[in-house]
Amino acid sequence: MRVALRSSATSRSRKITRIPPLSLKKAPSGIAGLDELTSGGLPRGRTTLVCGSAGCGKTLFATEFLVRGAVEHGEPGVFMSFEETEEELAANVVSLGFDLRQMVERKQLAIDHVRVERNEIEETGAFDLEGLFVRLRLAIDSVGAKRVALDTIESLFSSLPNPAILRSELRRLFRWLKEQGMTTVITGEQGAGTFTRQGLEEYISDCVIFLDHRVNDQISTRRLRVVKYRGTTHGSNEYPFLIDETGISVLPITSLRLDREASSERVSTGIERLDEMLGGGYFKGTTILCSGSAGTGKTSIAAHLARATCAKGKRCLYFAFEESAAQLLRNMGSIGIDLGRYTANGSLDLVASRPYVQGLEMHLLSIHKAVNQREPALVVIDPISNLVGAGSQLGSNSMLTRLLDFLKTRGITTLFTSLTEGGAGTEQTAVGISSLIDTWLMLDVVRGGGERNRTLDIIKSRGMAHSNQTTEYKISDQGVLLLDTYLGPSGVLTGSARLAREAADQAQVALQEEEIARRQALRGIRRNAFDGRLATLQGEFSVEDAELERDIQERIRQRDGAPAARDAMARSRHAFARAPDAGNGKHNGKHKEKGHRT
Repeated sequence: MRVALRSSATSRSRKITRIPPLSLKKAPSGIAGLDELTSGGLPRGRTTLVCGSAGCGKTLFATEFLVRGAVEHGEPGVFMSFEETEEELAANVVSLGFDLRQMVERKQLAIDHVRVERNEIEETGAFDLEGLFVRLRLAIDSVGAKRVALDTIESLFSSLPNPAILRSELRRLFRWLKEQGMTTVITGEQGAGTFTRQGLEEYISDCVIFLDHRVNDQISTRRLRVVKYRGTTHGSNEYPFLIDETGISVLPITSLRLDREASSERVSTGIERLDEMLGGGYFKGTTILCSGSAGTGKTSIAAHLARATCAKGKRCLYFAFEESAAQLLRNMGSIGIDLGRYTANGSLDLVASRPYVQGLEMHLLSIHKAVNQREPALVVIDPISNLVGAGSQLGSNSMLTRLLDFLKTRGITTLFTSLTEGGAGTEQTAVGISSLIDTWLMLDVVRGGGERNRTLDIIKSRGMAHSNQTTEYKISDQGVLLLDTYLGPSGVLTGSARLAREAADQAQVALQEEEIARRQALRGIRRNAFDGRLATLQGEFSVEDAELERDIQERIRQRDGAPAARDAMARSRHAFARAPDAGNGKHNGKHKEKGHRT
């Protein structure tokens, strides 16, 4: 037992040398979004099986794989069809912008239609695919092909009664294509409980992509799933994909990690007081939700933001799902928001459509394409509640998550309006995306005194200190105006109650102004009286002061003139003048003697 422990400890102490993984070579498919899911494309030099039910887009997938490879990556291709002729195939994809005839002329593409009809086949001996290999080899050499598409494999083996031979030839076909170094796409029809009818192709293929076309609540949706991909990681969830005039577009989550940059730049709401409530406006690149019941002015709030964005010379993309473009311009013009000038100069793009005309994925693709083409600074979706009503709750949340992620990754400010259904909580949304929103404005209606008045609350605004005050607003010919807030015993006063309070406040202000004016007048009167009395006292004081001054001067004069007068009198009597110290009672003896003799 001790030896076993030492042996185990020794094995744990050894360093395990890991061989660095080799990256699998991949061929870009050229299909929008698919290369993101597969981290680069389809396996180069290997076979990819694309399977699904009828109408899911298998043939288009194979065609676009060849066309994009030849045009965008310089890799010519061979399309071997077992169902459609060259003319039929070219006509079917010309509406998507693919000119197969021109590509054939330029040696970018070779198309070979292999006709397989049971009534024209006479089976003699063992069945093999040597003839198919010869035709493929000739087609590959004719254009120097790097890619091959076979559509569909079931047609080739549909008339074979022996399943053992069928499976053997399938393996041989896949092996041959790999030996030729061809990046191959083979389409197959979905079987009962299997991805293909034979149930073998998915096992011998290096990559399996399953396409699904389903209908829920009368709305069709398409999904793509990478079932397996040997030698590499890949997205394994279901992803919506669309077929439009440009081909196939797959819509994955744009960013798998939350590593987007956060801007501190502010974007004005277009409403001055709302900017103050938000501390300067929205953050650039954030998502804003404006929710409320019918008639609360959600579109008006959105129009203010659109106008403010366009006024700065930036582009706005406005998706309207309730009103036509002309109706929206007219309605906003009636409240003083002129959006027509911005549609005329190209800074505002209005895209109006019915939400139920197409599924969520098609709407999402339309938004993606419009954003990529026009590169707006602001996207408005009005309302998002109508749009998500075209699908299930799960599908709607998935679609909105993809949309929000896409727009945030681009740094585009986005505003959604959402209708709050009657009876629902005011702080609830029909779309259930409040947790994904950065700023949430809630518009409400207050009923009282026979009136309906509107109020605005900022439920949340991430990253900023915002107002928590419920504010009344009105929609006037100058747009949305946020009014002064008046509080009463039961909360914010609105409508007539607010007007009565305003009138009372104005009356109180008028009374105060009158009292101030009265007191200022009284103050003036008293000051004037005081100034008059002060002038009188100053006059009386001046007279008395002058008299006193004269008396003082006279006494000074008398004081200074008294000694001189005594000296003059003494001289006139031939008497001795008093010495300066005569006043102290002392006398000079000599003076006494002279006076005695006299």
